[in-house]
Amino acid sequence: MSGVASTLAKKRAQAAGFGTNANATKYLNQDFEALRRQCLSGGTLFSDPSFPAAPESLGFKELGPSSYKTRGIVWKRPGELCSKPEFIVGGATRTDICQGALGDCWLLAAIASLTLNEDVLARVVPAGQSFGDSYAGIFHFQFWQFGEWVDVVIDDRLPVKDGKLVFVHSAEGNEFWSALLEKAYAKVNGCYEALSGGSTSEGFEDFTGGIAESYELSKAPSNMFQIIQKALEAGALLGCSIDITSASDSEAVTRQKLVKGHAYSLTGATEVNYRGRKEKLVRMRNPWGQVEWTGAWSDGSSEWNNISSERPNASAEDGEFWMSFSDFLSHYSRIEICTLTPDAITSDSVKHWAVTNHDGTWRRGSTAGGCRNNAYTFWMNPQYVIKLDEEDDDPDDNEVGCSFVVGLIQKNRRRLRKAGEDMHTIGFAIYEVPPQFQGQRDVHLDKNFFLTHAQKARSETFVNLREVCTRFKLPPGEYLVVPSTFEPNKDGDFCLRVFSEKQTETLPCDDPVDAELPDETVSDSEVDSGFRGMFVKLAGADMEISAAELTTILNKIIAKRTDIKTDGFSLETCRIMVNLMDDNGNGKLGLGEFATLWKKIQRYLGIYKKNDMDNSGTMSTPELRLALKEAGFTLNNTIFQLLVARYAETDMTLDFDNFVACLMRLEMMFRVFKKLDPHHSGFIELDFVQWLNFTMI
Repeated sequence: MSGVASTLAKKRAQAAGFGTNANATKYLNQDFEALRRQCLSGGTLFSDPSFPAAPESLGFKELGPSSYKTRGIVWKRPGELCSKPEFIVGGATRTDICQGALGDCWLLAAIASLTLNEDVLARVVPAGQSFGDSYAGIFHFQFWQFGEWVDVVIDDRLPVKDGKLVFVHSAEGNEFWSALLEKAYAKVNGCYEALSGGSTSEGFEDFTGGIAESYELSKAPSNMFQIIQKALEAGALLGCSIDITSASDSEAVTRQKLVKGHAYSLTGATEVNYRGRKEKLVRMRNPWGQVEWTGAWSDGSSEWNNISSERPNASAEDGEFWMSFSDFLSHYSRIEICTLTPDAITSDSVKHWAVTNHDGTWRRGSTAGGCRNNAYTFWMNPQYVIKLDEEDDDPDDNEVGCSFVVGLIQKNRRRLRKAGEDMHTIGFAIYEVPPQFQGQRDVHLDKNFFLTHAQKARSETFVNLREVCTRFKLPPGEYLVVPSTFEPNKDGDFCLRVFSEKQTETLPCDDPVDAELPDETVSDSEVDSGFRGMFVKLAGADMEISAAELTTILNKIIAKRTDIKTDGFSLETCRIMVNLMDDNGNGKLGLGEFATLWKKIQRYLGIYKKNDMDNSGTMSTPELRLALKEAGFTLNNTIFQLLVARYAETDMTLDFDNFVACLMRLEMMFRVFKKLDPHHSGFIELDFVQWLNFTMI
């Protein structure tokens, strides 16, 4: 239940404006300014209890406590490594970032690209930090995390071996912003080792809140160079890599000094006049800070002697180099381009794209339906409607339609690596909404829709990356997006984002929460003589049935049934039944109340049998959702997830007693609310004591 409360609290905070870059959420509730003041007033240096200078902050396997790689590592503050440490010297530049012993070149390529855009850098590295008068051993950085910005506090104790920083460091040795930023990012992801291996687009997005598209360069569009130039002009971040064909290829250096399986950043694109013709050039950066391309247009190559236009800088051994665009296409495998959100762009000359963002969950047995291959459960996945009204303004493109990019991110999977988990395989399908459902949002389309309608578009592939992102151009209309894991019953949290050239409307598509509850009340006078005689025998001298007596009665009756499975009604379930039916509050059932309950159980038994499609004697969770609707309840994904978590067995089935307990609890909650809301306002007001009274029912 605390998880439900946390989710509600987070939604309220976001509605109040928290989680923006200007008002970032304090990660782990650590307030940078308050902690720094506390340290300065006490004359102490900050030590972070939530990310200690200890083995568990390094890693769990390759960098685990027993690994030879971590032997001899000590944690030191910058002032213990050099006499005059600096946070940033002469502005943050690409050469401040040299890779250490961690396989996070993907992250460092993103950081290098970050330095090309001062506005974006300022969002990640807040101003007012230094080793000067305000120094207290504490620093902070801001990252975008799945729909919100978080402010992450760290101390400045860094891992050191043989007197040198183990991980990222600056070429000069006295500049520490990049090492501290890497530490803050490691904290958000659980440890340093969690950063090993990844896609540059992940870093791009977490530093900008933008959305990253990936292009296979073997199938690059004809206008790829123009796409790159436009992206750089718009402040986008760009990363590139060369695929490996075997494990031995990883970070292998080619004859012309390019590194396979390694993330580079693309930092420039220009055209020069070379021997009477235009030559397209791109500027690349190796996060190692060295090992540069030795082919045409490399530093000091002869091609530079034959250009008539202004010569770009190309000489220092700093990891940055130029190469021809044609060589780039033939040597590199992939480019990732991160488009920024409107709030990250300050220039009026840049064309802003509209953005919508939705959080969602996949939960085993309720909303984790798997991909389209799973016809029985696919419909249970969360569903979202995109409304495309306006076509693009693009005179260079003859194809009429509405351009948009859908990005599906799975949350917090790096943090779960310590527990032995990794990325799920994820993707999404897009359907055209039929005319009869257009304009509706209070509907969760069921199995029959997906069995009779083909998808209109889909993500390029289902893949085990943090994000699946695909660009589309479709005619104006309404479209349904269904995000899913490839296999059903995989627990996970996700964030679905839609970036569009024109304003669009994207909303969750879910059933409303409501109940049509029949009046099944049986008065004492309506009870026939046969039932009355049975009641007299069961009730005993006080002529009432307690929860304990009800347990015995129901279990004797249910034990004779062979067509349904049950391990018997519990005393807790019978107490719920008595609470629902007991009008005078004495905790027991009289004749009419018991007759009403019996009538209700008979109806529930009929629904249970009808929806047990495979005659297993139990009810699967997909069958449960249909059975709930037949019983008069329409419930959204969130409430259905809670019911499955509470009432389903580990194999995601319910026996009859749990089915009845679920319906009884639901009916009681609806009836209580409706009684307290006589004007049907949809709101009730309780004081603390009233709240406790109702939650104790």
